[in-house]
Amino acid sequence: MGRKVFVSYKYADDQVENLTLFAESTVRDYVTEFEKRMDESDHIYKGEREDDDISNLSEDVIWQKLRDRIYDSTLTVVFISPGMKEPGKDDKDQWIPWEVSYSLKETSRKNKNGDAITSKTNAMIAVVLPDICGSYSYYLEDKTCCNSACVTHHTEKLFNIIKDNKFNIKDPDKGTCNAGTTVWRGEVSYIEAVKWKDFIADYNEYFDRAYNRQDNINNYKIEKSLS
Repeated sequence: MGRKVFVSYKYADDQVENLTLFAESTVRDYVTEFEKRMDESDHIYKGEREDDDISNLSEDVIWQKLRDRIYDSTLTVVFISPGMKEPGKDDKDQWIPWEVSYSLKETSRKNKNGDAITSKTNAMIAVVLPDICGSYSYYLEDKTCCNSACVTHHTEKLFNIIKDNKFNIKDPDKGTCNAGTTVWRGEVSYIEAVKWKDFIADYNEYFDRAYNRQDNINNYKIEKSLS
């Protein structure tokens, strides 16, 4: 059964590594690359396409179109990029937090027969894009903890609605080492973060993991509203 995939991202953020040697890239170029790689015989892309022109529409009309697409999706992929947050603007005044919040909510609508159909909370993945130097450490910083590899998540770089759904498993498996460093083990976040290079190499694996977390959503404390 095809998965219906919505993508949330900051279109014009150009603080990302160039995908080719011939032109500067924006996050939109990464979305386009993902679209090309995704097998639409197995999955249905519900996000904004590159040739969609909604710039002349009002914000209310744009939001209605986005809600329709999210309501009819089952998986939301959020592209994390260095410039996704606009300085000086509240989360509530930016698109990504609203898209994530709506993806997490259960929404009822009436079908053609007048019956109420309620959507499930979407499965979720956060895909971290490389910065202009090709590094992921602005958000995912590789370290050594407890004499083994570990990763620090710089959650202060995220919108609050994403941050609140990181490290939100109700019964965590965690310990301490290296002068009090806290180490979490397993599927600790409903919105898992993965590097672009790993995601694009085998996105189906991460789709499966996201749907597994959705199947076990009661294990997580889900925050659905903007703060």
